[in-house]
Order: sequence, then C-alpha cells, then structure tokens
Amino acid sequence: MTIEMITSPLLKGIRHGFFTRKGGASSGVFDGLNCGPGSSDQKEMVEINRARVAQAMDVGPDALLTVHQVHSPDVIEVDGPVGTPRPKADALVTATPGLALAVLTADCQPVLFADPDAGVVGAAHAGWKGALEGVLEATIDAMEGLGAKRGRICAVIGPAISQRAYEVGPEFMDRFLDTDPATARFFAGGDGDRVQFDLPAYGLARLRAAGIGEAEWTRHCTYSDPARFFSYRRSVHRKEADYGRLISVIRL
Repeated sequence: MTIEMITSPLLKGIRHGFFTRKGGASSGVFDGLNCGPGSSDQKEMVEINRARVAQAMDVGPDALLTVHQVHSPDVIEVDGPVGTPRPKADALVTATPGLALAVLTADCQPVLFADPDAGVVGAAHAGWKGALEGVLEATIDAMEGLGAKRGRICAVIGPAISQRAYEVGPEFMDRFLDTDPATARFFAGGDGDRVQFDLPAYGLARLRAAGIGEAEWTRHCTYSDPARFFSYRRSVHRKEADYGRLISVIRL
C-alpha cells in the first residue's frame, strides 16, 4: 500500500505532511505506518516506517528528528541530529535546510509552523496539557528567535480527536475554567456530568490570539477514522494493549 500524507495550502512551498497509517510495515494493532519508538511494536518495523517517511520527505533517516514527548511547553532549537537519548520536549524549530522536524500523535494535535520568507519552520505536539501550558506560543517565540516574523507565520493543526469523540469529566473542564473562564466555549454538554472538549478549536484560538498570520485545522478526526488514523482513546475503548503513533513532518 502506498504511503499517504495530508498537506495544507497554508504551507504551500514548504515540504510537509501529516502522514496517515497507510503504507507502513507494522501489523496487528499497529497495522500500517506506526512511527512511535515508544510503542511495543517491533523496533525493526518502526525503523522501516520511519525510513519510508524520511524518503517521502527526501531526507536521510538521521535527518528525521523527533523528541521524547512529555506533554510539556518545552521547545528545542535544532541545527543537526538530536542524538540519543532524545531530548525531552514537545516542539522543535529550525532554520537549517535539510532537517525534517517531526512530532508523534494519536489524538493530540500535531501542529506544523512555517515562515517561508525567514526560512524558519517548527513542529509541535499539543495535547490538552501542552496546549494549556503554552507549547504553541512557545514554539512561535522560538521561531522568532531564529528570525521569523510572528505576522508571517502560518500554522496548521493536523488530524486530531474531534469534539464529538472527546468526552471528559467536570474536573477536566475546571482546569481550563480556572485558567480562563472564557474557555467554557470549548466545552459542550454530554451525558450526565460529562462534557465534550473541542481540542482543535482551542488550539486554533490559542494560535490566533498569539497573533500569527494564518491558522487552520485540516478537520480530520483521528478517533472516527480507524482506517486512516491511530487513536489512543479508540484503543482504550476497544481494550487494545497498545496503539500506533502517527507522524507529522515539516522541513525546509
């Protein structure tokens, strides 16, 4: 099966892709393009999958850079391979051509950033915790540190869990309301005391409030399309032992 990636017109002229699970070497619950070294998938299959992604991005496997994601607001600037063990962070930025910045997700938001005029790109893993703590704004700040202009930056949120599939408890909502009561608009009523959180809308609001040029969501729900996307929440509901990780990549 051919490898598949989703692209956005906002990032026209910048090589990028939100890769689906299609076209990979893994099997079982990881069937397809699982690129997560932290999964219990066979290491050899993950390496094959990542090599296919690197080839699609026209870089060597060593130039496909990921970090040890920890749901933080931390960003690293890179100008070469990150080495091992991978640094703990949730976003990467670079002004170095030939490096492919990548994040891994399975319901959280993968966000790709670019200021083509400055030659600066970024990639962020923004789950609810990272987004709440400011990983998106931190990525923009780090790009500015490399010469990007905030008003020229475009950002695209890739496949992520949609509101209709993201049911949470009242204590979850309270964490947001305690920070900013206006975030109530990102929650809709569910069954009983449950509510449904709109993660992509929250991410877009944070990006736009940060003053960047343009931002959009590709409008793909990871939970609702098992043929194309891995989903942590779906794996829990199905009582599966583990789940695959999608990869999203951008490069100069």
